Amino acid sequence: MSASKSEYGIVLVTASSEEEAKTIARSLVEEKLAACATLTPVRSIYSWNGEINSDSEWQLVIKTNLALFWELESRVKQLHSYDVPEIIATEIVAGSTPYLDWIGAMTREQR
Repeated sequence: MSASKSEYGIVLVTASSEEEAKTIARSLVEEKLAACATLTPVRSIYSWNGEINSDSEWQLVIKTNLALFWELESRVKQLHSYDVPEIIATEIVAGSTPYLDWIGAMTREQR
């Protein structure tokens, strides 16, 4: 399998807790919407409803086939506790061919 770099991307999602982040990550990988999700604790400072907030959150860095983005987004929204969860995708502009091939092999074809 040969990978085109623009087929694949990183999707960033923040979650309210480690448990929520694990649930989202595991579901996406089990359903082959993602090849991998890396979880990291972060502190987010943001404006919401006219107030500045500072909260501990968990950042998911999700590696996926971007053809699956809309289905991945829908699944994250189903599993997420936030009214407006962060779900941001960016293309991988360069990467190791074997790694990109692995992402392709671990994610399912778009339906």
